[in-house]
Amino acid sequence: MTKKTITVIPGDGIGPSIIDATIKVLDKVGCDFEYEFADAGLTALEKHGELIPEETITLIEKNKITLKGPLTTPVGEGFTSINVTLRKQFKLYANLRPVLSFKGTKARYENIDIITVRENTEGMYSGVGQVISEDGNKAQAMSIITRDGAEKIVTFAYETARKEGRKKVTVVHKANILKSTSGLFLKVAREVALRYPEIESTEMIVDNCCMQLVMNPEQFDVIVTTNLFGDIISDLCAGLVGGLGMAPGANIGEDCAIFEAVHGSAPDIAGKNLANPTSMMLAAIQMLEYLEMSDKAEKIRAAITDVIASADRTTGDLGGSHGTTDFTQAVLERL
Repeated sequence: MTKKTITVIPGDGIGPSIIDATIKVLDKVGCDFEYEFADAGLTALEKHGELIPEETITLIEKNKITLKGPLTTPVGEGFTSINVTLRKQFKLYANLRPVLSFKGTKARYENIDIITVRENTEGMYSGVGQVISEDGNKAQAMSIITRDGAEKIVTFAYETARKEGRKKVTVVHKANILKSTSGLFLKVAREVALRYPEIESTEMIVDNCCMQLVMNPEQFDVIVTTNLFGDIISDLCAGLVGGLGMAPGANIGEDCAIFEAVHGSAPDIAGKNLANPTSMMLAAIQMLEYLEMSDKAEKIRAAITDVIASADRTTGDLGGSHGTTDFTQAVLERL
């Protein structure tokens, strides 16, 4: 049997250390992957003079599966978000952001299990029509929602719910005000919902959704929404389970997928062995589930769960006093 080759982008800041920790875990559980490493972000800019070198694009295209550490897009004009660029380049239309409560994280809630499904290529993130007037006093941008884009992401959400045995999908929108764009998204979502009569379908205006997530998050199961709303809601959900260090993300297209830690590159703690690698390890679990290696995914999840619950060599953000390597060692021992 041919070994599966994974493209690995270590990224910037703490990226290389949490990627290294994650690869050790994948190897320990017996995945038997081959890895091909590629540069992106500030690291690539310094080495190759561009944020996403052509050889990186080629490797992502060739291997179809990528594990990506956090990347830094320089602030300022002339630099486009690397993540947005990759999503467009490979038509990664679905952003899958699960959050799950882990005992021992000191989070405010104890029984959160929510998946946010975010449209990844349209809406305000499409980058269309961004203009600033010559005098600098007026700026505008365009939001584009297509029937095809809305149907694909809502169908993806319902199929995810069906596959995972979820009971409810909440469509989040702002159709009361944004009657054209959000209105079309809601109209299409209602049509798609009719195909899944076994799954409860609800609708919620985005501002109310944010309030409800804070007040009564247990009511949510799967949330599906447009790009900008999904970006905000998925980070809010991460806050319910202990922060971005506990939240992974998957960017999924027709035949290509990129799995990532969703937090930043944290340059202030880079090289200090302080970073919590959990988000990156959870992204690897998403990758294994995508590759239908759920048994290995479950073993890693169980090991992480036990390490955090027993406060065995946890990192500072989890209330411990240990670093990346100690935390990783604790996970490896359980595997």
